[in-house]
Amino acid sequence: MAHYSLVPKSFFLSVVLIIFSFLVAAKLYASEPPPLTLDYYKSTCPTAFDVIRKETECAVLSDPRNAALIVRLHFHDCFVQGCDASILLDDTVTLKGEKKAAASTHSLKGFELIDQIKNMVESECPGIVSCADILTIAARDAVILVGGPYWDVPVGRKDSVTANIDLANTNLPTPNESLLSIISKFLYQGLSVTDMVALAGAHTIGMARCQSFRSRIYGDYGFTSVKNPISESQLSNLRSVCPPMGGGKADNNISAMDYVTPNLFDNSFYQLLLNGEGLLNSDQEMYSSVFGIQTRELVKKYAADPLDFFRQFSESMVKMGNITNSKSFVMGEVRKNCRFVNT
Repeated sequence: MAHYSLVPKSFFLSVVLIIFSFLVAAKLYASEPPPLTLDYYKSTCPTAFDVIRKETECAVLSDPRNAALIVRLHFHDCFVQGCDASILLDDTVTLKGEKKAAASTHSLKGFELIDQIKNMVESECPGIVSCADILTIAARDAVILVGGPYWDVPVGRKDSVTANIDLANTNLPTPNESLLSIISKFLYQGLSVTDMVALAGAHTIGMARCQSFRSRIYGDYGFTSVKNPISESQLSNLRSVCPPMGGGKADNNISAMDYVTPNLFDNSFYQLLLNGEGLLNSDQEMYSSVFGIQTRELVKKYAADPLDFFRQFSESMVKMGNITNSKSFVMGEVRKNCRFVNT
């Protein structure tokens, strides 16, 4: 009698499960964006970083305030769909951009600066360097040019072919938002409380509109600030710039968020918070809020040690710059013009 070696059904089931698991893993891996690298443009556009640095330098030397504009654009970009240059897209018949979102419409400028950098990069390496990478690199270079720290910028991002004004209206922090609400928005992006306090330090070179700080200077500013002639004089200056009644041209009057060294990237911003002189309610809450147990200690830390602030700011900027949009890697592109999707 012949003997047959029967393979148990469980064996076939195990093989099927293994194959299925492999296919699922392969699909997930394929949908994951490739890692950003420092040498992504080494062979395709070796002068990319140099061109971006040169053009950013021209912009910042012509007006130091341009540094803050570029950094703010980068921040707004990364908080909506990841760092994919969606913030740079203009409205078209078929696409509604993010520029008219409540958090962006009056606070974002400097788009023409990125246009200029993009044009120069395109003349060197057509169709190679994404607008998302240009914005990320320019933000680093802008910080350096006003005295801030250096950090390596991994590159290889793709430009989104979509924008999302709804996410721009919900994801971005606002000047009068509560501390807990802002913390939740950072955590949603994968950024910690430490990242939030460090990244807020970019306000050391920022400007704010009267409409953004009116409630603060006619509210609790007088209670949180130290009582000395300098502080009282600053409050008087702010109120002369920003009258109590809104709705007019005065809404667009601006003031530095760090009035001590407005064009220098340093830790003065945190020292002002210690004095209760944060211009925006959202900033001062990091030190004054009853919920700010962790943030208060971080503010003290960065106010006392500028090198510690620089180190953490660099780490947090890299972390924020690595927020990616997987769809952009699958469906994205390198835009020829940062304002419009390629045709």
